[in-house]
Amino acid sequence: MRVGVPKETAEGERRVALVPEVIAKLKAKGLDVLVENGAGADALLPDAAFAGAGARMTADAAEVWQSDVVVKISPPSEPEIGLLGQGSILIGFLAPLTSPRTTRALASAKATAFAMESIPRISRAQSMDALSSQSNIAGYKAALLGAEQMGRFYPMLMTAAGTIPPAKVLVLGAGVAGLQALATAKRLGARTTGYDVRPEVAEQVRSLGAQWLDLGLEASGEGGYARELTDEERAQQQQALTDAIKGFDVVITTALVPGRPAPKLVTAEAVEGMKPGSVIVDLAGESGGNCELTEPGRTVVKHDVKIVSPLNLPASMAEHSSQLFARNVQALLDLLVAKKEDPAHPGAEGEVEMKLDFDDEIVAGACTVRDGEIVGAGARAAVEAAGASSGATGAAGTADAPGTPGASA
Repeated sequence: MRVGVPKETAEGERRVALVPEVIAKLKAKGLDVLVENGAGADALLPDAAFAGAGARMTADAAEVWQSDVVVKISPPSEPEIGLLGQGSILIGFLAPLTSPRTTRALASAKATAFAMESIPRISRAQSMDALSSQSNIAGYKAALLGAEQMGRFYPMLMTAAGTIPPAKVLVLGAGVAGLQALATAKRLGARTTGYDVRPEVAEQVRSLGAQWLDLGLEASGEGGYARELTDEERAQQQQALTDAIKGFDVVITTALVPGRPAPKLVTAEAVEGMKPGSVIVDLAGESGGNCELTEPGRTVVKHDVKIVSPLNLPASMAEHSSQLFARNVQALLDLLVAKKEDPAHPGAEGEVEMKLDFDDEIVAGACTVRDGEIVGAGARAAVEAAGASSGATGAAGTADAPGTPGASA
């Protein structure tokens, strides 16, 4: 069985889906790995490293896409999906809730697709949780961006010229990205505070040496995410947050609701009330942003406050992002493949084959398309909604802009 690793083609994507370390382990299990030339170059992984791990290199992208299993990171383009062989399996970030066009194309290709972002957040699947591994990197980089862009010291400094107080950093959303941002900002010497609408995460925030901002709201949801707030709760939260935000030097936002636009937590009024030179790092830009004044993918200055909204932040640390993602994929493949028994030699192991147990909640939860049928509930709902919208407007389809998640609420 052959696993193909194509070169990523999405704009700004520098990661690679498998790294030499993981390829060597897959080879030891009997899997063949085919890697497109230059696939790891932007992650500082030369072709020679892949070849040294046992991968076969090729300049033919179509050959890679004809593999039994294709592994990539960013959602594939329609031309790439068109290269898949019938019955092929695709593994990667597929944006099933926001990119119905991708889902429809995979169904048309008669493929089977596993979305890394749809892997259930259960204990048994922690080693496969690519959302968390990439969000960790995004949170780390967000804290560094806040320190770099503020132009003032993070830690308290006691000098002969006087004492400089520590910067005050607020992180909105205490998921994986938010907790990593809090931990990193704390290590840099800032006075940190965390906020989330799920009160059960307060202890995690405090365990990192941060204070907890209590606004008196609770909105725990399923799967480790926050539920959407009611209109009344949202208004109450907005005003309380607006008043609190004005006292911080750096605000890092990480709040996401799967399949929906990011909630607007930082109002224009809050930005206007912040101290000149303050910074907002908005990790939810790919879903519209948590700040009303965010311009996704750009750094802008509003009311003397710098608003930074990087897209696909994990790609800025491509080497380690790729390493972690590859280990997540390896763990998933361990669940999906098994060795055949050789009939001629009972008890002996033969070649490797896919063994998809759709009674397993991880396999069933991650699968969005199965042999051309859309089976993921969220993916199916997104496709149906897009179809209804298209029919109502007379448009031919939706203009999807799938991106790789970088933050987790």
